Amino acid sequence: MNSDNFPMPARRLAALATAAALTAAPLILSARPAHATGGQDHGHASAAVLRAGLDVSLLHHTAAVPLTLSLNEVRAPGDAGRTALSARLDGVNDGRPFSVLRADVASARAIATDERAEGSVRLTDARLHLPGLPLLSLIEVGTVTARATCAAGEEPEAAANVLGAVTVLGRRTTLTAGGPTEVRVPGVGEVRLDLAEHRTTSGTAAATALRLKVSVNPLRLNVAEVTGTVTLAEASCETPAGEEEPTPSEAPESSEPAAPRPERSSAAAPAPRVEPQGTRSDLAETGGSSATPYIAGGALALLLLGGGAVTMARRRRG
Repeated sequence: MNSDNFPMPARRLAALATAAALTAAPLILSARPAHATGGQDHGHASAAVLRAGLDVSLLHHTAAVPLTLSLNEVRAPGDAGRTALSARLDGVNDGRPFSVLRADVASARAIATDERAEGSVRLTDARLHLPGLPLLSLIEVGTVTARATCAAGEEPEAAANVLGAVTVLGRRTTLTAGGPTEVRVPGVGEVRLDLAEHRTTSGTAAATALRLKVSVNPLRLNVAEVTGTVTLAEASCETPAGEEEPTPSEAPESSEPAAPRPERSSAAAPAPRVEPQGTRSDLAETGGSSATPYIAGGALALLLLGGGAVTMARRRRG
């Protein structure tokens, strides 16, 4: 009876203190440190059917005109399939555009996700021309491909191929993988070809089907000399970073010593074994952490506060 008739303010204070004690532990337990998951990072990929950097000198070296161009150069995500490329240079071909590359198939593709990045190129029945050489092709080639693949958790891969006949400055040429191939044509110039280069690292890959170092003297269409490099079928990629796994939190070491085992008496039966409490294995199984003493202390303080309020109310009634 007495416990149910103390004044309303004291009863309310005790109830609030008890409720706070019951809710404090879950709130504190839920405040665990967060671990970064790393977020998703897409890979990178690029591809190009043709890339050229040439210096064009006009007759009598009256002017030097740079010619920088590319066909179907894409970056992930990208897809292109133009089969022809033309250019225009002041002082060349009476100012009219001239054909640089024509092909039956000239496609480049680049994709990149958080799992995979890949660049690929395919070139079929291609004919490449230089300023001053409108009828004679710099190179004619059957099929050229390049591919670079970078997948998360796997080794990057790169491959390039040149298939079919290759003709350089009108001459049938056999390319070798053992080193560069040089083609010299008197009165026209020379071309050095590097075949099917590819390289990989732990996180990147790149492949080039053909790289040509050009030095020709056409002496036509007001062009005296053309020098520079031309790259056919180039692809590269970078491995996606992916998503990092969360780092699990470790249970803290317990500072409490293990309880001593009772000594056995020769006259009495063996005493049951007492397992030590509060060890690291116990904390790991029950989900304990370094915040456990603070939780217990906070709950005890709140319970004492509620008990004190009840005692004060009883004394006022007495």
